Amino acid sequence: MNPESTQETVVNAETTSHLQPPIAARKPTEQRLHGDLRSDDYAWLREKSNPEVIRHLEAENAYTDAVLKPTELFQDALYQEMLSRIQQTDLSVPYQLRGFLYFTKTIEGKQYPQHYRRPSRGNAGDELLLDLNMLAEGQSFLALGAFEVSDDNRLLAYSTDNTGFRQYTLQIKDLTSGQLLPFRAERVTSAAWAADNRTLFYTVEDDVTKRSHRLYRHTIEDTNPDPLLFDETDERFRIEIERTRSGAYLILLSASHTASEARFVSSSNPAGEFQLIAAREDAHEYYPEHHPNFPIDRIDLALRDVFLIRTNSGGRTFRLVAAPVKNPQRSNWLELIPNRPAVMLSSVQPFRSHLVWVEREDGLPFLRVILLNPPFTELLDNSLRIPFTEPAYNAAPGANPEFDQSHFRFSYESFITPRSVFDFDVATRHSTLRKQQPVLGGYDSSQYASERIHAVASDGARIPLSLVYKKTTPRDGSSPLLLYGYGSYGISMPVNFSSNRLSLLDRGVIYAIAHIRGGGELGKPWHDAGRMRHKRNTFTDFIASAENLIARYYTNGKKLVIEGGSAGGLLMGAVGNLRPDLFHAVISHVPFVDVLNTMLDASLPLTVGEYEEWGNPQIAEDYFYMKSYCPYSNLERKPYPAMLIKTGLNDSQVMYWEPAKYVAKLRTLKTDSNPLLFKINMGAGHGGASGRYDYLREIALDYAFLLARLGITQ
Repeated sequence: MNPESTQETVVNAETTSHLQPPIAARKPTEQRLHGDLRSDDYAWLREKSNPEVIRHLEAENAYTDAVLKPTELFQDALYQEMLSRIQQTDLSVPYQLRGFLYFTKTIEGKQYPQHYRRPSRGNAGDELLLDLNMLAEGQSFLALGAFEVSDDNRLLAYSTDNTGFRQYTLQIKDLTSGQLLPFRAERVTSAAWAADNRTLFYTVEDDVTKRSHRLYRHTIEDTNPDPLLFDETDERFRIEIERTRSGAYLILLSASHTASEARFVSSSNPAGEFQLIAAREDAHEYYPEHHPNFPIDRIDLALRDVFLIRTNSGGRTFRLVAAPVKNPQRSNWLELIPNRPAVMLSSVQPFRSHLVWVEREDGLPFLRVILLNPPFTELLDNSLRIPFTEPAYNAAPGANPEFDQSHFRFSYESFITPRSVFDFDVATRHSTLRKQQPVLGGYDSSQYASERIHAVASDGARIPLSLVYKKTTPRDGSSPLLLYGYGSYGISMPVNFSSNRLSLLDRGVIYAIAHIRGGGELGKPWHDAGRMRHKRNTFTDFIASAENLIARYYTNGKKLVIEGGSAGGLLMGAVGNLRPDLFHAVISHVPFVDVLNTMLDASLPLTVGEYEEWGNPQIAEDYFYMKSYCPYSNLERKPYPAMLIKTGLNDSQVMYWEPAKYVAKLRTLKTDSNPLLFKINMGAGHGGASGRYDYLREIALDYAFLLARLGITQ
């Protein structure tokens, strides 16, 4: 049987009609709230320990495998094709920290990187710090969390998760002996060393909602229980501990989705009391950094030991202020960078000799740098934006752990420029390329084109879209297009390079991202316009983007495929309900589709904290607004596009049962013959497979499904 004919069994669903999908048993439960009676036939699927649930999930996997079996050769060809572009044995660009160069190494055939260091000077060999492949032996999953080296370079605090549930175990390794110390902390969310090389601060989550809520202090060789230093009791807030870039202070940050509060203690006095910078207030976010001698002539010499604080107190897009460490209360804040409504101040990185900040304007990121010598009056007037020329790209700070360094490392990439690491010399204003991601197989960026266009929503909002395609791809409406979206939490979707994506572009597929409201591309106001009782803007923006791409003859409705994950999976479910006629196929990863039931269950991870993103359904107005777009609640008896829905059994962010219930219910309602496939990774969590080869297999399956649905089988 030739490969082209085998793919037709997926393109034409009638040829797989002999395969019967699993049908979940109906076990109705009823709940009433605000006078509204809800019936849920599939709530029982959340019983993870129930063998019947596991059997049902395994049956879904078997059905998906059977339907996609004709694409197995195609999947393998795609896998080998994508693998052939990757330099499997490779080194990261080393970064310097206290006399050592730290880097990672990947080895052909190994799933995970190895972490190394070597002295910055001399001819000493490489020192293996952590081999994640060894840590992953016997495990189906491994993720590295904390990786913190003590100031004397002797101790490494690191945390790992081996289930995908984002539940990390913290350990300390003596880098001199290579042995682990007799210390182990569970459910750790962050960690930071004090300057004495024997005190480690760490935060932990609770064992029900996974909310990071307690701060502990561990002292090496102290056999007493670690003292509890702080307990965050407000269920909206989560905490983390971090060291300032100067190394002088430890910052304890408590933050919700809309407010924050910071405390500090000297890293040289780890037994000291944490002091409050400014008490939390509703809708006030602030994030401190530190500079020991900030040379702005508007600050008295005696007060130049300051916290540099990014705050939204002057506007939703933030501003930068300085606060004296001796008395950092809000009445003493001095504005350094004013709020600019059209420019989002996203982050700030101080160095001893210069200051760097990231800002977003018209949906694009910019890196701005200023030399701090000699003293100056205004930051903006004396700063420089590092120039970038492509219409759509992503630029972000790289590894810059040293406070005393004359350069700023950043990464740059676009749809057609592979990820590149640069060092920007602040004095000369010159960028030096340290490394560009190798793309094997003769990749020629001149064969591809990238664009940035705008769609217009019904209320007049201009929605940025980023596109890439091969220059030979027709622009007459006949080309297939994959449209990606997210639009939640104020997160910006980066325009990044993917050598895997070339397998689509080279087959004539156009790729696009819709930077819709709810995301952070245009700052906090863009986020505000797509959350709470404005959430439907996210979905209508995506539909307007799809219609715009069709109107501009990039594609047509019979060749338009859409993709999203997590909150982007909510987007997939919502637009699939609103306009199923507009899309040919849907790929949905770990989708948040049972919004109403999840937000009504305060015992679940994320729920209470996310009242500030979605609303609180205990409030009637929030309940009914949420219900109006919840994908699970709004499934109807009508035709739907072909769908591939994926999840992980150990997902802690969006529980597996949400897509399981969604698929079970949709099977009973859809009136079409399009495939509805549900693939569950039984050994992973929210991010899918952790090993790079396993992850590539997952991408190959996605692409085979997508391309076969489009009739592309070569």
